[in-house]
Amino acid sequence: MEDPTQREQASPEVRQRVQASFDRQGLMAHLGARLSHIGPGRVHVVLPARPEVTQQHGYFHASGTSAIADSAGGYAALTLFPEGSEVLTVEYKINLVAPAVGTHIEAVGTVLKSGRTLTVCRLDVFGVLADGERKLVAAGQQTLIRVDGAEQ
Repeated sequence: MEDPTQREQASPEVRQRVQASFDRQGLMAHLGARLSHIGPGRVHVVLPARPEVTQQHGYFHASGTSAIADSAGGYAALTLFPEGSEVLTVEYKINLVAPAVGTHIEAVGTVLKSGRTLTVCRLDVFGVLADGERKLVAAGQQTLIRVDGAEQ
């Protein structure tokens, strides 16, 4: 299991730029999601459990699971882009491998290959129980495009 204290942090400037962009996302605010880690090529997004993000059986809804996975990957890519660049998802595929339960779910976006134009990320989402136990609930892959000079 990963030790959270051993996660490499992005520079303060990159963390501020990623957090500012994340804060402009209406959907993430609506869902109640937050950034829990910003590192070079790796970002974690947490979604706390509450009735508004569940489906009829009480599991986290797939749309919430995939939304935070998409954002985690996008921001992981953004950590490696120069200032003034933005990111847009070109496509992503996600497999839901287990019912998403726990006190929260955590999406981890990890850059696999960062290019001048396209970047590919791995997306993993974990259900986290009250005792800290983590279970993989979704896995996917994403392609993103770097957009320079995008309006904020």
